[in-house]
Amino acid sequence: KASKKKLTGFSYFTVCGLVGTADTQMYFMQALKNACVCVCSGCLIEQLTEEKYECMVCCDVIRVMAPVWSCQSCFHVFHLNCIKKWARSPASQADGEGWRCPACQNVAFKAPTSYTCFCGKVTNPEYQRSEIPHSCGDMCGKKRTGRDCNHPCNILCHPGPCPQCPAFVTKSCICGRTSKQVRCSQTESLRCEQVCGALLNCAEHCCSQICHQGQCQPCQLRVQQVCFCGVVHREVPCGTDRNSFDGTGYFSCNKQCGKMLECQAHRCLQTCHPGQCQPCPLSPKLVHSCPCGQTALAKLLELGYPERRGCTDAIPSCGKICSKPLPCDTVHLCDKLCHEDSCGPCSLTSTIKCRCGSKTKRVPCVVIQREELMFTCEKRCSKKRSCGRHKCGELCCVDIEHKCTFICGYKLNCGQHRCQEICHRGNCQPCWQTSFDELACYCGETVMYPPVPCGTKPPECKNPCTRQHNCDHPVFHSCHSDERCPPCTYLTKKWCMGNHEQRSNIPCHLQDISCGLLCNKPLPCGFHRCKRICHRGECDAEGECKQPCLHPRPECGHPCKAPCHPGTTCPHTTCTAKIIILVGSSCVSIWSVFQKHSWFLVFCCRRLAEALQVDLSADPFNTKSSSCKYSDSLKEDARKEFKFVSEVEEEIRNLVELANKGKQPKRSHCFPPMKREQRRIIHELAEVYGVESVSYDSEPKRNVVITAIRGKSMCPNSTLIALIERETAARAPPPIAHIKQYNSK
Repeated sequence: KASKKKLTGFSYFTVCGLVGTADTQMYFMQALKNACVCVCSGCLIEQLTEEKYECMVCCDVIRVMAPVWSCQSCFHVFHLNCIKKWARSPASQADGEGWRCPACQNVAFKAPTSYTCFCGKVTNPEYQRSEIPHSCGDMCGKKRTGRDCNHPCNILCHPGPCPQCPAFVTKSCICGRTSKQVRCSQTESLRCEQVCGALLNCAEHCCSQICHQGQCQPCQLRVQQVCFCGVVHREVPCGTDRNSFDGTGYFSCNKQCGKMLECQAHRCLQTCHPGQCQPCPLSPKLVHSCPCGQTALAKLLELGYPERRGCTDAIPSCGKICSKPLPCDTVHLCDKLCHEDSCGPCSLTSTIKCRCGSKTKRVPCVVIQREELMFTCEKRCSKKRSCGRHKCGELCCVDIEHKCTFICGYKLNCGQHRCQEICHRGNCQPCWQTSFDELACYCGETVMYPPVPCGTKPPECKNPCTRQHNCDHPVFHSCHSDERCPPCTYLTKKWCMGNHEQRSNIPCHLQDISCGLLCNKPLPCGFHRCKRICHRGECDAEGECKQPCLHPRPECGHPCKAPCHPGTTCPHTTCTAKIIILVGSSCVSIWSVFQKHSWFLVFCCRRLAEALQVDLSADPFNTKSSSCKYSDSLKEDARKEFKFVSEVEEEIRNLVELANKGKQPKRSHCFPPMKREQRRIIHELAEVYGVESVSYDSEPKRNVVITAIRGKSMCPNSTLIALIERETAARAPPPIAHIKQYNSK
């Protein structure tokens, strides 16, 4: 109520236009602040008393009898058990130590353990109807938030912040010349209308500003100053280098001093310095040895050298080699006799290294003495840069980190832009560009609202595709963002490419279907039919028929066998047809024919014997049947592992031909390790070809080595693979889809 009265009084004075002194206005401003604080505390008191205040942790009403805890930073009130659980939870942990208040995030290092009143003096306070809930009923006594206030809070134990201190104290103005009675809670600094008058930094002039806050400004007057040696003058603000004044100067000009020394014969060679100059370095009191420093002057005096009386007298020389280090900063020493002046330039050479230290070079020491010499070698650095992709490549590199200076340039995840950062390790950052336009699917039913990151694909739409298709079949795929629709898979009936038969259950998108049968269409020559498997296009794609001519020869009656030549007579060539010679309806020995006929017939018989693999010396009545040399089990293995048997048989044939036709009588080949069944196949095939086969090593690295011997190993007339192909070539293959055509929109 008091706060409302103060606020009402302030409004009354404002409305009436009554303006009093500065103290009156300041009083009412302070009253307004206290009123706001009291309203805040009053709201807490009212809500806690009427049990309308909710705990932020459990969102339940805080009862007047429930133990509570109040944050000293934001003054929110919580259930004690709730704040204990919150302090132990991972969500409340701060980055370092302690836990965070759920309202103001203020970090506390000690978790609450007990129920105390708001001022903290009483533990487990009892509830009294005439007092504020959760308070002790005594005076608060807490320290106020004011910076310089030492008065404790003088109202009853209460929630929320303490009000501003109403006491009056004497405070001085900023410059300290005047003082005034003001409220203790006033934080604004007092200012008087007098001149500051404080001594400035130059310690000669006083501050002319009106009462101000902080230190006085430096003196702005310009004065002339002289260096320590008295040669150089400068104009600077008053007070500059005031502490460096030595009675003659304020600063060093960094030149040679040049002042006359006490000896009145030499001048000071030091850099401009404060204070007195050093004694003459050639004074007899300071020189106790010869110029090279190897012999004391006392010994030279004993040898009869004159005693030095002043600094201008010559220093006796010992006559030895100087041996002082030369100014080339190496191990070279002066080779002159003991002398007073400085040692001359070095006439020798020194070895210097390049920047990286990999190469050396010899240069005259005179050059090193004049300037710091550093050369660059031609060695290129081969170390990888910080990105791990590029090499350094610098000449005479001395860099340690080898930072890469190239632009990354890799495509970002959006697939449209490239990385513009310096070349780096790891993955590039996601593309930062964003679109603020809506992104919709093709049909426009599904929309993704901005912002849309660059490279985002259109949203997935579950509605049927609405694009125009080449067929009238039902559409089974959803709306998509691809340029082409998926192929139509509706099953239809289509004729094969050669119009031999109509196939069922053919997908709509398959255009050219092969039935797997022979084409058998008449060719343009008029004598042959197409022997290709059902195909598309013209049969004579090569332009001319290449099949053998079937017209009978006039001399023997066998087919011509020459390439098809319609409209022309058959060419005269040697007939290559094989015949069977029968005598009396029985097969006769080739050897008997050799004895009865001429040399031409003998030649033909020998060729026939080689083709039939007949031994000329064999008895025609004791010949064995020419049964197949391949066993049934070997044929069955060849059908199961056709590719493996084909490769093995090809290798064995090549090995046998190489042994029979090459220079070496024996040839060997080692197969890689394989399973037992595959090794058995190799052994059986080697036996058919007359090749030796041996297995070596133990499982699982056991392998087979075959050896072909000239005269013993022979290739059979028909290979196992050819035999299997003839047996399995009877049935036409199943339908084959030759071309998948995707028609554009």
